[in-house]
Amino acid sequence: MPMIDALWPEDALTPEAQARLVKELTDILIRAEGYDPASQIAPRVTVFHLHRPAAIYVGGERTNTIRYRIIPSVPEGQYTDESRRWLVRQVTEAVARAENRPFDDVAPRVWVFPTEIPDGAWGTGGAIWMLPDIHALLAGESERDAGVARLARRRLEKARITLEAALDAASAGIASKSSVERPA
Repeated sequence: MPMIDALWPEDALTPEAQARLVKELTDILIRAEGYDPASQIAPRVTVFHLHRPAAIYVGGERTNTIRYRIIPSVPEGQYTDESRRWLVRQVTEAVARAENRPFDDVAPRVWVFPTEIPDGAWGTGGAIWMLPDIHALLAGESERDAGVARLARRRLEKARITLEAALDAASAGIASKSSVERPA
């Protein structure tokens, strides 16, 4: 049940290029989650919201330079570091194709923020959907345990990052205390 919030100006693309880009971004997000865009279910539950900014400012000054902000949101556990990197690259390449311009010309104007919604905070249809439930819906009931494993992998990764940060902070605190001169 991925969701995409995208922001770009009304006149950024031709209607045909925009339609192709929306479809391509939808398929990219479905693939980034590990599902098949040709499936019967995944495209039907992937929602794309296109927002039109009235103006874009850079450094407090209005600019006419077209910029894209794309925020794919998925339930916690769906992304890995590798899938996030792949997603950002693929989204940027899709925008370059939509503009029919070289990647290096477009890349500085494309911002992608892959976002994971904490498990237990994904609500639709009047209910909360947990990752194992979503995975079972998109991959089949026999794959429910894979959703459990994905969530466990992500939480282990977050715990490792938190522990490393805490150890770094503790080491820095010890180092800074030992370098402070003590009064006699």
